[in-house]
Amino acid sequence: MLAEKPWKPDAVLRYLLALFTSIFSGVLLVGWLNSPSSPFAFDPRFVTVVVGALTFHGMALALTHFFLREHDVNWSAGFGFRSPRVGRSLLLAGIVGVAVLPMAWSLARVSAKIMAKFHFDPIVQDTVQTLQAAESTELKILLGLLAVFVAPVAEELVFRGILYPAIKQRGFPRLALWGTSLLFAAIHNNAMIFLSLTLLAVLLTLLYETTDNLLAPILTHSLFNLANFFWLIFQPGVRPL
Repeated sequence: MLAEKPWKPDAVLRYLLALFTSIFSGVLLVGWLNSPSSPFAFDPRFVTVVVGALTFHGMALALTHFFLREHDVNWSAGFGFRSPRVGRSLLLAGIVGVAVLPMAWSLARVSAKIMAKFHFDPIVQDTVQTLQAAESTELKILLGLLAVFVAPVAEELVFRGILYPAIKQRGFPRLALWGTSLLFAAIHNNAMIFLSLTLLAVLLTLLYETTDNLLAPILTHSLFNLANFFWLIFQPGVRPL
């Protein structure tokens, strides 16, 4: 059972407002950098990935630091990093990470077929397109680090670590589970993988509830991204999601 969190509603709202302001600023920055009036000549997909990582994932990490300071709570206490039976939690995370892959991939294929049937093009994420088009090893390494290490930590802090318990503790457990899961899927801005990511988010939330340690969903999320990353590297002509 997830331990009670001391998150103040007004602090959570300020946290989300600052994060969404940063994301919106990133969208504007990407639009300018990719416009004809920009003095820079970057790959548009590369710009989208890097600016997105800085204004969302980077900002989420920074805001979480100040959020915890406001509550006078350290990282371990706030997210259960030193909860009992850490080994059991991580083992369970590994099992869930392996089990969710075939389910998520199957849902993505079904979604792609349904979209094609209704004459919608099942386009993959910008990050995936950038990875598939990347020619330099350095760029592939950068994308891999962002996907496997940075994104899982930042996204789990936001959705499972802060937002989920804040809503649940206000007396709305179902809204907390499904609301944060749907929002998690929506922010990835890709219709083909929406159902897959919703499933992943639900399992990550239940995993956090079961272990009371945010390291568990972080590890599962990281394994999920790692599997997709290596699939794309070694099967560039095939997309798992």
